[in-house]
Amino acid sequence: MFKKLALLLLSAAAAVATAQTQTYAAAKSDPVVRTTKALHYRPGANIKIEFRGTELMQRGSGEAKVEAKKTNIAIDAKFEGMEDATKFGLEYLTYVLWAVSPEGRAVNLGEVSLEHGKGHVKALTDLQTFGLIVTAEPYAAVTQPGNMVVVENVFAGAGGEAISAKYELLRSGTYASVNTHIQDAIFGIDPKTPLALFEARNAVRIARIAQADRYAATILTKAELQLRQAEEAYRQKQSRPSIEAAAREAAQTAEESRVMAVKQKADEEAQAQAAAEKKAAEERAARAREEAEAQTRARAEAEQARAQAEAAKAEAQKAAEEAARQRQEAEKAKAEALAQQQVLAAETEKARQSAAESDKLREQAEKEKQEMRARLLQQLNSVLATRDTARGLIANLSDVLFKSGSFELLPGARERLAKVSGIVLAYQGLRLAVEGHTDSIGSDEYNRRLSEQRADAVRDYLVQQGIDSDAITASGFGKSEPVASNDTPEGRQQNRRVELVVSGNAIGNAADASAETTASSRLQK
Repeated sequence: MFKKLALLLLSAAAAVATAQTQTYAAAKSDPVVRTTKALHYRPGANIKIEFRGTELMQRGSGEAKVEAKKTNIAIDAKFEGMEDATKFGLEYLTYVLWAVSPEGRAVNLGEVSLEHGKGHVKALTDLQTFGLIVTAEPYAAVTQPGNMVVVENVFAGAGGEAISAKYELLRSGTYASVNTHIQDAIFGIDPKTPLALFEARNAVRIARIAQADRYAATILTKAELQLRQAEEAYRQKQSRPSIEAAAREAAQTAEESRVMAVKQKADEEAQAQAAAEKKAAEERAARAREEAEAQTRARAEAEQARAQAEAAKAEAQKAAEEAARQRQEAEKAKAEALAQQQVLAAETEKARQSAAESDKLREQAEKEKQEMRARLLQQLNSVLATRDTARGLIANLSDVLFKSGSFELLPGARERLAKVSGIVLAYQGLRLAVEGHTDSIGSDEYNRRLSEQRADAVRDYLVQQGIDSDAITASGFGKSEPVASNDTPEGRQQNRRVELVVSGNAIGNAADASAETTASSRLQK
């Protein structure tokens, strides 16, 4: 397979170098929108569905067994008639299976590794209603599907009612760059090299293209270190599974740095545009003021001319002809003053309209903050129960995610916190306050210490997931702030909790000194 891969890459290198200029420009435009069919899998359902190749790979086909369990849905998919992903360009190395919800949310279910044109992947998903597609990708850790959709599900005779799912795809060329020698990231190794190592090299290269060295330097540095470790494992001829695991970890970290770089670069460009528009508005206002001042001076000069005309009128008895001439000049000056007043009125109205436009831009900015806040609330709610408060978005981590009487995180808690960290890292400028609480069983000191230890454990895990330690605090309040009665087991269970308070100017909550003062006063109580 790898010999065939190398030959295909060599033959396509020249064509890709020419196409990169066009695809890079296309990648900056709006995403591609595509529709596929989705199906609602009721609990207990055990359905077999078929896959059919798209216009990009008409020979592709497959089938999947979908079993709806109590807590999730198991998918066992097999494919055949699949061609090497490199047929679509050097930036593509593998295939990824996606679950697409009716709302357009795409979830990466895993890599479809090929062996003689056949592929197999097993996966679990929390989605209940979804469609399945396969796309060609540069590496398996991508977080959004590209527009190279090669296979999608069909539901002929599958049972249930099919639903249309409309979703967005990244345009071709998103992972390419003008004058970038993609082959440098792929060649230089023997054909026995694991494909995962190819993908890791490609992921790090793509992250650099996305300027992750500028916008997400820490995460990119981590990815580069992980790639070097994978390369070293390969050179030392360690086991293939260990090499592939290290390579996949490097690709995942590189993808995180790329996503953060794309977002922060977009935020930076939006801020620059807003600053330019603000400066232009200020310059227009300054010009309007200068013109208004000029008109004021003109009116003063006109008043002076009228005074001179009146003086000339008083002299009319001495020289009638001179008085007539003076009256004509006064009338002329009056007409000029009126014209200047009209010009001033027009410029004043123009300045008013500019001010109204500035107000509209401010209102739009506030609206975008509220929309971002609502979107973040929805994303957090998909992981933890979250409510919107004046302090910020408060996500509740119940005590069932800790060992009883301990601050050790259970696997379920780590999984949810990993998802929360992924969500938070996608937003710039957020701050997190981790607050631990207990029930009334036990002494004040015991409960305060246990609540602090649980809060610290959550904070440390979030920092391990990539959240800046300067942006997160941890506090323990013991049993001082119950949310339910401690007289019943249910109430005590509700009181045993850790709350994540998410705030920040980006969502309309500025984590300022006053908020820190409030937290300090709560701790003193």
